[in-house]
Amino acid sequence: MSTSEVAASETAGQDLSAALFSRSGFPPIKDLVPTSLQHVLASFAGVITPAMMIAVTCGFTPDQETAIIQVALILSGIDILLQQFPLFGRIGAGLPILTGVSFAFLPAFQAVGLQFNFPTLLGAELVGGVVAILFGMFYSKVKWLFPPLVTGTVIFTIGVSLYPTAIRYMAGGAGSANFGSINNWIVGLLTFSVVFFLANFGKGVLKLGSIFFGIIAGVIISIPFGMVDVSEVLSSSWFSFPRFMPYEIIFNPAACMTLGVVYVMVNVQLIGDLSAATAGSMDRMPNEREIGGAIKAQGVVSIISSFFGGLPTSAFGQNVGIIVSNRVINRWVFGGAAFVFLAAGLCPKLSATLLMIPQPVIGGATISVFGTITLNGIRILVKDGLTPRACTVFGISVAFGLGIAQVAGSLTGPGMPAWVNTIFGTSAITPCAIMAIILNSVLPPENKEMPDEKNLRPLAYNDMEDGEVR
Repeated sequence: MSTSEVAASETAGQDLSAALFSRSGFPPIKDLVPTSLQHVLASFAGVITPAMMIAVTCGFTPDQETAIIQVALILSGIDILLQQFPLFGRIGAGLPILTGVSFAFLPAFQAVGLQFNFPTLLGAELVGGVVAILFGMFYSKVKWLFPPLVTGTVIFTIGVSLYPTAIRYMAGGAGSANFGSINNWIVGLLTFSVVFFLANFGKGVLKLGSIFFGIIAGVIISIPFGMVDVSEVLSSSWFSFPRFMPYEIIFNPAACMTLGVVYVMVNVQLIGDLSAATAGSMDRMPNEREIGGAIKAQGVVSIISSFFGGLPTSAFGQNVGIIVSNRVINRWVFGGAAFVFLAAGLCPKLSATLLMIPQPVIGGATISVFGTITLNGIRILVKDGLTPRACTVFGISVAFGLGIAQVAGSLTGPGMPAWVNTIFGTSAITPCAIMAIILNSVLPPENKEMPDEKNLRPLAYNDMEDGEVR
């Protein structure tokens, strides 16, 4: 019996639908709504914030900022639908994952936006989408570069690198006037307490929807602190449709080359997120068709986004944590989240309602799930034992990844090309992934004649059949 089936059987007496723990079937609305909305609430700020930051970088007018946020919401919904209901059975993973416009591309996009302009950024985004599609098409040829030793190391780094994001939210959000104030921490910690209590002591839908109900409680708690402002909701319009080709598209070789490399690295992160979600909720690793489909879907969405003046998409680490925590994998749960994103993009009043959720509430609600990502990376690494070779790959890769990311400006000294920092110095995940791939490729395999270690060799893709671990 799979873990999902066990979870379903354990919750049968709690009036929860077994369909929640299966990819097929349609759960009752009372179970579907909270489990879908908690994914939306956990990721909504992550969808709109990169768009807002790019708008500031490129000097957008208020109308242009509204438009890029609108496109970010709509494209996020489209990407989620592709991942849950693959187009032609090839474009999309068909696995439990929540995707959308995220911070993964932000540093590189800000660099291109500052150095060039937004039309040049859109041209590089279109080329990056083509690179992603090609990477997805030929993934089967290069999958040997990404065995569980590499993906486990990357997943661990993803989890650890998300901790500052949660703390930043709890402190009030980067750039806020009252960052780090006691009021922010009171609201964030009380929200965390509600989520923690429901996740560990709640039953039924309260347990599975702990993030959703925690955010609702957090918003109520934050009202006396003056953190909830409904003026934007009242002034927003009911319906708006994005414009096609609001900007020209300019192709600059340097910008295209830089973002082409970034796209590959972000897709490595996607492989890690997808592996973490699938291993943690379905007890297997994704197969090459599923990974290739996920990458191609993000390439297609990126190309579409470039024509509507939007940003590319990636997976959300905090939502991977939710998936692993509650093991709810029904495709309609994610489809419901996609519908909310689409509706919010077409209805500015709804997006304004979600936008008024204070950032300390979001941080307090999501910090508890980030640890599950880190632990799932460790789980993949130790599945067949931590051999000296595996420890070397893991230790050195994490040291480079987290070390470079935590030392601001370490790649910006005299003589260092700007593109090096853009690609390697803005995220722990990229240098970690690069180093893990290189070390795993050049280090000799373990000595299988050694009796103490012959059963501790790292797991490789040839140990799998159709994504199942033998």
